[in-house]
Amino acid sequence: MSDHEQFGARAASEGRPPRSERVPPQAAAPGSPAEAARPVPEAVRPAPGDGDTAAPWHDRMLPLLRTPTADRRLAPYPSGAEPPGTAEPARVLDLALLVGELLLASGEAAEDVEAAMLAVARAYRVHPCDPQVTFTRVAISYQPGAPGPPLTAECSVRRPAGDYARLAAVFRLVTEIATGGVTVDDAHDRLVAVLRPSRRYPTRLVLLCCGLLAGAATLLVGGRTDARAWLVFASAVVAALAGDRLSALVARHDLPAFYQFVVAAAPAAVIGILLSFNGLHLRGSVVITGGLFALLPGWPMVAAAQDGLAGFYLTAAARLLEALYLMAGVVIGVMTVLYVGVNNGADLAAQDAPAGAVNPPLQLAAAVLLTLAFAVLLNTEPAALPAVLLNSAAGWTTYGVLANAGAEPILATGLAAGLVGLSGQLMARYRGAPVLPHVTAALGPLLPGSVLYFGMLAFVRGRPEIGLSGIGRAAAMAMALAIGVNLGRELARLFLPAPRPAPRPAPRPGSRLVPPARRQGGRHRR
Repeated sequence: MSDHEQFGARAASEGRPPRSERVPPQAAAPGSPAEAARPVPEAVRPAPGDGDTAAPWHDRMLPLLRTPTADRRLAPYPSGAEPPGTAEPARVLDLALLVGELLLASGEAAEDVEAAMLAVARAYRVHPCDPQVTFTRVAISYQPGAPGPPLTAECSVRRPAGDYARLAAVFRLVTEIATGGVTVDDAHDRLVAVLRPSRRYPTRLVLLCCGLLAGAATLLVGGRTDARAWLVFASAVVAALAGDRLSALVARHDLPAFYQFVVAAAPAAVIGILLSFNGLHLRGSVVITGGLFALLPGWPMVAAAQDGLAGFYLTAAARLLEALYLMAGVVIGVMTVLYVGVNNGADLAAQDAPAGAVNPPLQLAAAVLLTLAFAVLLNTEPAALPAVLLNSAAGWTTYGVLANAGAEPILATGLAAGLVGLSGQLMARYRGAPVLPHVTAALGPLLPGSVLYFGMLAFVRGRPEIGLSGIGRAAAMAMALAIGVNLGRELARLFLPAPRPAPRPAPRPGSRLVPPARRQGGRHRR
């Protein structure tokens, strides 16, 4: 996973708090005219966008990210709740930095990573803070005011990898921190435990799912259940397993991911060509298409478009460039073998365009199986699998109905992705879990694997115009996936009630309105 680096924060001696945050010499009696007329200190006024403190932390933090740092004020805790405790700003920054690093390494969108970091900092009253996220770097800065110098912490995220069980654990920890009751030391200890590798599924099951993903894609594209279709299914499983082992062998020699994708794509193309040379009329093109479904960097392209729509243009450009390099590796690995096969008489296309929903019941079952295999490969928690499969079935059904009704495939893909994004957002909110596990695997059946294959085949056959058109359509479908998911996310927020401003808590007799981060004393202990 990512290599966590020690941040370069320099703690300074604490000075006196600003005048507006100093302890008043004497507290007025509750309900008295003096108490009613006394102005509320800036630090305990409701923060713009914080709203109801019982609302999910991401609902409160996302509006704050669009608010200037100087205008972000701390909201009071609800009546009866205690803040997590006063802590050193350097320790809080380190905690927020590690949270952001783990989320970014798990594939979370840049805006959501910044929201989580901001939620951690505000929960411990380290304010004002400004998190910044790029593709490979996470940083957060804290400006305590005139008495002390600012603090800045940053680290690099070197090797991102999808691990949705780890993502869910970090999400739950941020939720507990935002609601109070977790000290900084306890949060650090729990994050260290999260860093330890823990697979939810046995290694053999993960390897089997790698092959089942490609096999299910052959049923999804072919739409047949005869004996030859099952032979193609078994061939795709073998090709995917061989590609996975070759990719692991290349990875042991520390070669870049580009070369891993090149060698992982070759076995499917080789087996597809071999099947086309027999007299059983087996469709080798379906085997190659199934291999493409297992290798396409679909989610990085969706995440790149989401970051671009949210205004994180640098991160979006970096993620898009990474996805293009990985896709180029897949294209080179497949086209090299295709060129040899086509020049030697291999018949790799029984059709000139990808098939639609020719066998809806079978293709729906194949889409669910593909999603299940994809979710296991992403180490999704078993408790989330039913919701993920339901979301996938709804998305593929929507696409199949629209495609059979004559809708343009790009439009059908975008609308189906919008439904997946909307329902995934609502499911995640209902379960109090992150959105990515409910959306990523459910988008697997909608990836443009067959469109990309026919574009590459046209290039090999010497028809570059058709090839460019096919690859352009594949890119357009990937963009439709991204826009649909993002639109579904925004629509989900419209279905939910807007956060209400937090009421000002009535002070207890003899209490003093002092911000928790400015109280004198040692670190809070349980």
